[in-house]
Amino acid sequence: ETNTLPFHPFEMQQGDILRMEKEHQVLKEQLKEAQEKYEQLESRSLEEIGALKELLKKSVEETEVSKNELDWLHQDLEIKVKKWQQEKKENQENLKALRNTAKKHTDTNDRYSKTIDEKEKQYNTYLNTYLETSNKLANEKVKLEELIKKSQDDCQECVKRAVKAEMSVLKNWKETEACKLNGIAANAEANLRVLKSRSSSASAAPKLKSQMDSWEIFISNVKKQLEKVEAEYEEKIQMVENGVRNCLAKMETVDLPSP
Repeated sequence: ETNTLPFHPFEMQQGDILRMEKEHQVLKEQLKEAQEKYEQLESRSLEEIGALKELLKKSVEETEVSKNELDWLHQDLEIKVKKWQQEKKENQENLKALRNTAKKHTDTNDRYSKTIDEKEKQYNTYLNTYLETSNKLANEKVKLEELIKKSQDDCQECVKRAVKAEMSVLKNWKETEACKLNGIAANAEANLRVLKSRSSSASAAPKLKSQMDSWEIFISNVKKQLEKVEAEYEEKIQMVENGVRNCLAKMETVDLPSP
């Protein structure tokens, strides 16, 4: 695709450089044509002068001419010589002007070529800097991506360890509370068995019945609280396994008064 935009800062308008190159070519052709014309004119003039001189010599040798005719010939010769000299002078001036114009355009072209070379060097410098920076950034990006991946892996590992730790703590609390409540229930059942053994006597049975009922209710409440504690801790453990955070809270248990 051809670029049709002006080439700043060398073109004020689109095509200035191309137009100057065409003008330079035209001037070269005009210079060549003027040189050829000058050589032809000089050759023709020299031939004419030679012919006139030969004619004058021949006329003098062959016949005697009148002074007027001789003066006329001299005048005509002088006119032609002056005309030839004037044309020669004009052609030399035109040739000089064309040479000056051609030199001016040549100097301009040289200056533009030098400026273009400098701009190309500057462009190559900027391009190399850009490529170097781009490669550096690409390398840094790869390093950052590796660090991010490592951080993500470390974070996932930390999360796994945290989940494992939370589950371990919750299971420990569950077992501790279960052990405590089981101990209370075992003691209560032992007391109930003692009361039942004493109630085998008919006289003591009515007195001990209310105590045995109280211990049975107490044992039932302890077992209900044990089931509740185990269920709630199991729920928290499942929540932690499913990714829920901030579940590490110890349950508040109600101290049941023994009968």
